[in-house]
Amino acid sequence: MTTTLTCRQATAQDIDTLYDIIQGYAEKGIMLPRTKETLSVQLDTFVVAEIDGQLVGCGSLTRLGQDLVEIRSLGVSDGYKGQGIGKALVGSLLHEAKQQGIPKVMALTYEVAFFERNGFTVVEKEIFPEKVWRDCIHCKKQHCCDEIAVLKRLD
Repeated sequence: MTTTLTCRQATAQDIDTLYDIIQGYAEKGIMLPRTKETLSVQLDTFVVAEIDGQLVGCGSLTRLGQDLVEIRSLGVSDGYKGQGIGKALVGSLLHEAKQQGIPKVMALTYEVAFFERNGFTVVEKEIFPEKVWRDCIHCKKQHCCDEIAVLKRLD
């Protein structure tokens, strides 16, 4: 059986599934939760992955500054991990960053090896004051953050 993987811009019809994917990770403490209302407002920042028409993964790209965006809410549904879906989503998000002329893409992650396989390098979180002051200041893990910062330069 041949399966077809496609990545596309998220639509309003995807919100419930986006919420379910993100919530699954949030319940494990490895992704920040998002409400359906927040997803609706930020929908234009999301890309989704489909296999044969079924939504199986998501990720978003959030601008943090003139030359910096962050990959957020990157997740793949249980049962679909290890099939190249995350790599396809990251590729789609990197393409979008290039289209927007943004030279630096960062992420905070527990999956360092995955990002390294996709051309990112580990960096110190502190080089991203845009991220620290925008989001981290409100996080319950602010003083004990165990996520690793990764960066990819597109220029």
